[in-house]
Amino acid sequence: MSNRATFDNELLNLQQDILRMASLVEQNIFDALEALFNRDPQIAKKVITGDDAIDRLRYEIEDKCIKLVATQQPMARDLRVIFTGIKILTNLERMGDHAVDIARAAMCVCGGVPEKALKKIPRMARLTQDMVRDGLDAYVNGDVEKARTLCAKDDEVDEIFNLVFQALVEYMQENPTTIPCVVYLLFVARYLERIADRATNIGEDVIYLVTGEMQELN
Repeated sequence: MSNRATFDNELLNLQQDILRMASLVEQNIFDALEALFNRDPQIAKKVITGDDAIDRLRYEIEDKCIKLVATQQPMARDLRVIFTGIKILTNLERMGDHAVDIARAAMCVCGGVPEKALKKIPRMARLTQDMVRDGLDAYVNGDVEKARTLCAKDDEVDEIFNLVFQALVEYMQENPTTIPCVVYLLFVARYLERIADRATNIGEDVIYLVTGEMQELN
C-alpha cells in the first residue's frame, strides 16, 4: 500500500474513532434524559460513571491526530480533516459533560414541578437529540445543507428554553419553598440548550471541512 493510501486509511479510521465516541455520548444523553423523566437514580449514576470512558477516548483520539500531523505530510484538505476532527471531539466531550450535569440534576428534581414547564422539556430534549444526530450525519456524509439546518433547530431550542425559564421563574416566585428542587429543572433546560449549541458547532465544523469556509450558525 502506498503512503497516500495508508494515510487515507488512517484518516478514515480517525472518523470511525470519532463516531465511536459520538455513539457513547449520544447514549449518555439518552440515558440522562431517561433518568430525569423516570426519576431513576441508578441510570443517573450510570451516566456519571460512563463519562470516564468518553474522556479517555477523547484523549486517545486526540493523540492519534497529533501523531498524524507529526509523522505524515498532510496537505490542506488533510489538515482540515484532522483539525476539524479535534474540534468535533471537543464538542462531543462537552456534550458528555452536560449529560452528566443532567444526570446529577435529575437526582435532585422533585416531583412538584410546574406542568407548563415540564411539558416543554421533552420537546426540547427531542430537538436537541435530533440536532446531535443530524450534526453527526452531516459529518459522516459531508452534507453541508444538513449542517445548515441546525441553525433553525437551534433557534427553536432557544425559544423553548426561554419559555421554560420564564415558567420556572414565575413558579418559584409563587412557590418559594419549591426553589431548592425546582431550580434543578432550570439547570436541565440550560444544559440541553448548551448541547444544542455544541451540535450547531459541529455543523459549522462540517461546513469548514467541506468548503474550507468558516461560517457562524449560532
